[in-house]
Amino acid sequence: MLDPLLALLGVLLGTTVVAAVEYYRQLRKAQREYEKARGAVEDIVLSFNRQLKHEASKIEALGYRVEAAASRTDGATRKAEGLDGMMRALESKVAVDSEDRKSVSTRLVELDKRTSDLVASRETITSKIATLEEQANQLKIAPETHFEGVIPLKRDKAMAQLTDTEVGVLELLVSEGAKTAPEIKERVKLSREHTARLMKKLYEEGYLERETGKIPFKYSVKKEMESLLKKTETQPT
Repeated sequence: MLDPLLALLGVLLGTTVVAAVEYYRQLRKAQREYEKARGAVEDIVLSFNRQLKHEASKIEALGYRVEAAASRTDGATRKAEGLDGMMRALESKVAVDSEDRKSVSTRLVELDKRTSDLVASRETITSKIATLEEQANQLKIAPETHFEGVIPLKRDKAMAQLTDTEVGVLELLVSEGAKTAPEIKERVKLSREHTARLMKKLYEEGYLERETGKIPFKYSVKKEMESLLKKTETQPT
């Protein structure tokens, strides 16, 4: 009676041991799978963290750029706070934008027409000026005897409005020939802007001619003014 019981206990013990070993194997397998899954999850989390840090760095850099732009703009903070109001105002403007576009288009058409008219007028005036200059160049210079008795410098009608500096520039061009505005600037010791205005004035008032073939323009005294200046130099002081 004892032997069957022992045999049964042995079988049960063996079965228990086998079950325990199998359970342990399954437990180790599950643990390995868990470790593997945890490693994969950690890799994913690590990769996500790296990507998140990268995006955070980009956002931070963008934030710095926004802050720098805001620091360069007066009242940027107030504008940011009122952004919502501005958006609402913009929405209101969009509602009437169609009419505004029509008005702007009409004005642009009118402006384009005026510009075309101005260009045409300018071309006409330029053509007339060129014709007048050509006719003036073709006029014969009156004999010097006509200037006798009216020359003293600055009393003659043609030169009465000239300053000492302007007369000096005319005399310089007569004695040394055609020069550019920068060359004249070095001689009269004026600023570039002052010299440019002076030469423009003398040219527009008919005292000078200029060569427009290349920039800077070369200025020279008109023949009739050159004759007048040379005549002035011979007058007693």
